[in-house]
Amino acid sequence: MREQVIKAVLENKIVAIVRGIASEKLIDVAEAMYKGGIRLLEITYSANGAVSDEQTAENIRILSEHFEGRMFIGAGTVITEKQVELTYKAGGKFIISPDAYENVIKKTRELGLVSMPGALTPSEVQAAHRAGADFVKLFPITNMGPAYVKAVKAPLSHIKFLAVGGVNLDNMKEYLDAGVCGFGIGSNITPKKCIEEGNYDEIVALSKKYVEIVK
Repeated sequence: MREQVIKAVLENKIVAIVRGIASEKLIDVAEAMYKGGIRLLEITYSANGAVSDEQTAENIRILSEHFEGRMFIGAGTVITEKQVELTYKAGGKFIISPDAYENVIKKTRELGLVSMPGALTPSEVQAAHRAGADFVKLFPITNMGPAYVKAVKAPLSHIKFLAVGGVNLDNMKEYLDAGVCGFGIGSNITPKKCIEEGNYDEIVALSKKYVEIVK
C-alpha cells in the first residue's frame, strides 16, 4: 500500500488539505474534490485542541471507508506519535506534519504509512530524509518562493519535495519548474464561503483547474 500511495502522490501531485470542516459536510466536500480530479486528501488534526484527536481520527475513518479504492485519505498537522497511531487505526494512509519530529517519522514508517514531514532549511530537510521521510514538505514556502525551492533542490536532488503554503493557480507552474513533485493545497480549493453556502459545484470547478495545471 505504501508504494501505491507514493505512486499516487507522484502521479496526481496534489494533496487537498481539509481543515475545520464539520463532519456532516465532509463527504459532500470530498466528493466535490473527487469529481474535480483530486485523489489524495488530508484531514488536519487540531493543534490547539479545538477538535479532539479522536474526533479527527473518526473523520478520517469516515472518509477512508467512503472512498476506499478511489481516494487516499491521510492526516495533516500530525505532531505526536499518538496521532499517527490514531490515523493508522482509522484507515489513514499517509502522515503530514508541519515539522520534522523524528519520533513521528519513525512511528509513521513503523506502521507502514507514507511520511511527509515539514521542513524549510537544508539541515531540516536532510534530517527528515535521514529519519525516513518519503517526501519532505517545504513549509511554509509562501514567502520563500520557487527560487528558494530551486536553491534547496540543487544539492538535495535525491529528495522528493512538496510545496505547501501560499500555492495557487498562478504560481504552481513555477514551483513545478523549480523541482517540486507535488503540492498541499487548502482553502484555495475549498473556500470557506463555498462550504458555508453548499456551493459544491464551485469546489468541483476549482479542483479541475488545479488538476489541469499538474497534468
